[in-house]
Amino acid sequence: MKTIISFFIQKSKILKSLKFRIFVLVVLVGFFSISIVSESILANYHSRALSTQTTNALNQSRVLANHLVKTNYLEKDSDSALDIKEELNVFSSFFNGRIMVIDSNFVVVADSYNMSVGKYMVSKEIIGCAKNNSTVQQYDSKNHYIETAVPITDDDSKAVMGVVFLSTSTENIIDNVDVLRRKVGILRVALVFLIILLAAFVSWLLVEPFVKITKAINSVDNGFGVPEEKIPDYIETVDIMDAFSKLLTRMKTVDDSREEFVSNVSHELKTPLASMKVLSDSIRSSDNVPIETYKEFMDDIADEVDRENTIINDLLSLVKMDKTAGKPNIASVDVNLMSEQIIKRLRPIADKNNVELMFEADKPIIAEIDETKMTLAISNLVENAIKYNKPGGWVKLELEADHQFFSVKVADSGIGIPKESLDHIYERFYRVDKSHSREIGGTGLGLAITRNAILLHRGAIKATSIEGEGTTFVVRIPIKYVYD
Repeated sequence: MKTIISFFIQKSKILKSLKFRIFVLVVLVGFFSISIVSESILANYHSRALSTQTTNALNQSRVLANHLVKTNYLEKDSDSALDIKEELNVFSSFFNGRIMVIDSNFVVVADSYNMSVGKYMVSKEIIGCAKNNSTVQQYDSKNHYIETAVPITDDDSKAVMGVVFLSTSTENIIDNVDVLRRKVGILRVALVFLIILLAAFVSWLLVEPFVKITKAINSVDNGFGVPEEKIPDYIETVDIMDAFSKLLTRMKTVDDSREEFVSNVSHELKTPLASMKVLSDSIRSSDNVPIETYKEFMDDIADEVDRENTIINDLLSLVKMDKTAGKPNIASVDVNLMSEQIIKRLRPIADKNNVELMFEADKPIIAEIDETKMTLAISNLVENAIKYNKPGGWVKLELEADHQFFSVKVADSGIGIPKESLDHIYERFYRVDKSHSREIGGTGLGLAITRNAILLHRGAIKATSIEGEGTTFVVRIPIKYVYD
């Protein structure tokens, strides 16, 4: 039973293979082409042979009719009867048929078979020939013979004196077609055999580049090594290998990013724990620790706990953003009011850092957004602008809108971002200045969260910065949420 099942599985795989389908296609096309060509040749030969024999019969009948007129054969006192009879016999033997001379009264005057002399011979061909003074021809495909009727016309009066009627067999043509068909059959078998060989070669030739692609893909080291072989057999194979190489490059980038992300998460979570461990061990290993030192250490431990909590919350926000990316809680939101609430909540932080916080909007804006996620995104931008600013600096939040989009512009007079870092600021745990970020409690996740929230709204974010002078973020969001 297993053998039977494996046989059918193997057979199914063969039937689905491209090589097998190309092989079958070439064989079928070749076989039908040979069949059509051979049948066309046989049909053409049969038609040409019939046409030639009919033409010869008509021409010889005309010659005989003219001879009958010149010898006055149809007149009663004619002396040429014997000569004409011999001529009819020769004529009949040549065409392997029967020839009759019929007068104007449709009486058979001469018959090469000597069967109907003196009898009436009436048929539509003979009547049509005598009446219209024109030749008549027809082919009886069932009985395989050709019939021709040629009028015997007086040279002077142009009157029809009689008809030369010829019935000739086409068995020789049929025999020749049968012989030719047998020879064509033998040739067809030989050609089919050659076509099978050709089909096998063509299928191998066409599929071999794809076999090379499979081998190249299977030979990739560690799943991400870019194959060096280009396989230039076809333009398509070159394109496939290029696309595969690009895919591997992207996968490697994603894998490297994942590894870096895991490493960064581990490091970020481990650092506060290490600090707490050091502080707690210091307290435990010391006797009679002054209350001031104890309190200082506990404050430091509390700060590290807060830092750990911030990192975990940011990570949870990021994960939650990823999981619910396709399910935002969309509602009509007053963007002006939402922005004012953000400014109000962050103003104490700005005052603490001696930074002036400003808000400007030229008109009311109502948009279809997820208020929670958009609030988080804008809050991150404004809070970063405050934290990475200079004492006495400023941060400005501006709202603008047209009939399709609204824009959020967050500009500051802070320390700025180096040009080479602008392309990396949205990466998770990326920090432009790591030492400064640790001082102010940054986790390196804020801009990643912001970008995810903006992309969730089918929006865009762009940053421009001059190091030492300030940074500007511009967010552009559709007023009407674009559903999938």
